[in-house]
Amino acid sequence: MMSGFEKKVAEFVEANGLFIPASGVLLAVSGGADSTALLYAMQALKAEELFSGKLLCVHINHRLRGAEADTDEDFVIAQTAKLNLPITTRQLDVCGFARRNKLSIETAARKLRLESLLDIAKANGCNHIATGHQKNDNAETIIQRLGRGTGIRGLAGIWPVRSFADDVRFARPLLCVGRDEIVGYLRKRNLKWRTDKTNKDCTYRRNYIRHHLLPALQKDCSGSIAEQLFELSQSARRFYKLVCDWADKTWPALADYSEGKVKLDLKMFLTQPMPVRVELIRRGLTAVGSGERDLRHKHYERILELSEQNVSGRKIELPGGFVVWREYGSLIFARPQKSEVGSQKSEVGNLSSVVLEIPGQTRFGRYLIEATIFEADEGVVEKFKMDSCLRRNDTAQESNFVEWFDLDKIKLPLVVRFRQDGDKFWPLGLAGEKKVGKFLTAAKVPQELRQNLLIVADNEKTIWLWPIRVSEQTKITAGTRRILQLQIASASSIG
Repeated sequence: MMSGFEKKVAEFVEANGLFIPASGVLLAVSGGADSTALLYAMQALKAEELFSGKLLCVHINHRLRGAEADTDEDFVIAQTAKLNLPITTRQLDVCGFARRNKLSIETAARKLRLESLLDIAKANGCNHIATGHQKNDNAETIIQRLGRGTGIRGLAGIWPVRSFADDVRFARPLLCVGRDEIVGYLRKRNLKWRTDKTNKDCTYRRNYIRHHLLPALQKDCSGSIAEQLFELSQSARRFYKLVCDWADKTWPALADYSEGKVKLDLKMFLTQPMPVRVELIRRGLTAVGSGERDLRHKHYERILELSEQNVSGRKIELPGGFVVWREYGSLIFARPQKSEVGSQKSEVGNLSSVVLEIPGQTRFGRYLIEATIFEADEGVVEKFKMDSCLRRNDTAQESNFVEWFDLDKIKLPLVVRFRQDGDKFWPLGLAGEKKVGKFLTAAKVPQELRQNLLIVADNEKTIWLWPIRVSEQTKITAGTRRILQLQIASASSIG
C-alpha cells in the first residue's frame, strides 16, 4: 500500500500526464534527499502499475568532490541494488571541460550532465528522464529569475514536464511536495541519503537564495513562501498556455524561416497583444538556435523597442552572438556568423583594389571579373538599352552580374574594390550624384546584400555598384560606338 506522500506524487503524475506515453523512465539519482525520495516513490508507483514502461536509474559523478563523490556513487549503486533496478553510472571531467571551453564549473557541469542524461536515455530506449526537483527548487528558481529580470514565462518556474531533444521529456514528479515533506518521507521509511557539502556554499547564487533570501521572506509570510510561489507558477503557466495558443495560430502567417534567418512580418506582429509579441520574439530566437538561459528581460525590451521604431539597419546584438535587426517591413533574427565581407577581404589579402584586364579576366579574392569589348551598331545598342532598363530596379537577379557600359565614357584603368565610407556615384536613372549609403537606404537594399557590395571605378568615378546599379554617366546611348561588357561571378557561381 502506498504512503500518503506516494499517493500525493501519484496524483500529481496523473494530473499532469507526466509519463504518457512512457516507453521507459530514466531516474536521475544523485544520492541526495530529493533524488532518493524520487527513487523510492517511483518504485512504489511502478509497483502499483501507475505508469507503463521500464524503470532505469543513472548516476552522474562530476568528479568535483574527490572521495565524497565516489562514496555518493557507491551509495546510489547500493540503493538501486536493494530495489533490483538497473543502473548506469558515468564519470565526467567537468574541470577539464570547463578549462578547455572557458566555461564556469557550474555551466560546464550542467552542459555535460544534460548531454549525458540524453545519451543514456536514448541508448536505453527511455523517452522520459525524471529528476528530483521539488517545490523549494521551484521557489528558488522564481526568485533567481526575478533578480535578473523575467516575464510571465519565467514566473512559471519549473515545469512539471518539458519536451527536449529527440522527443525526450524531462519530468519532475516531486514538484508537488516540499523539502520538509521529502525529509519526513525518508525518515518515516528509515531511509538514508547523502549530503553534498557544497550546497551550503553561499558564494553560489542559488545557495544564497536557499539559505538567506527565502528564509528572510518566509518570516513575513503567513503561509509557506514555497507554496505561494508554487501557486504563482501554476497561474503563470495557465496564462502562458493561452499566450502560446494565440501564438500558435499567428506564427505560420507572419514568420518566414530561410537561410538561417527568421523574418517576422512587422505589420502583423505589431497588431498582436504585448504578451504574444514577447512569445513570438522568443520563438524567433529559438528558431535560429539561440538558447534562453542568457537572455534577460532587458533583451526582450530592446527588441520590442526596435520593432516599433521606423529605423532600418540598426542591429541588436544578443548573448552568443545572435543578432536582431529591423529591415523595412520585417523584424529579422539571425544566428552568429563571420562577416562575409571580412572573409572576402582576408581572401584578397593586403590588396585594397585590383586593376582589371580589359579585355580579359581578373581575379579579386573569390570573384572573377571578365571584360569583353563589342563594336556597337544600332541594333545592338537598342537591345542593350532595353535590357539595362528592364534590369534597373531588379537588384536580386543573377542578370545583374553582367552589365554594359559606353567604353568611350570611361577613363581607364578600371579597378575593383570593396565599398568604403564616403563612396559616391550617380545611379542610372537618377538626376545626380548620391552617397552610396543614402542611395542604398532609399532603394531599400537589404542589409545582407549591402555587406557584399563591390565598387568598379575608373580614374574619376564609380561606374558600377555591384550588383545593384550601374552609373548614369557611362550608360550606352544611340551615340555609343564601343561597348564594355563586365561580368562578375563569385566562386560559388563559378563552380
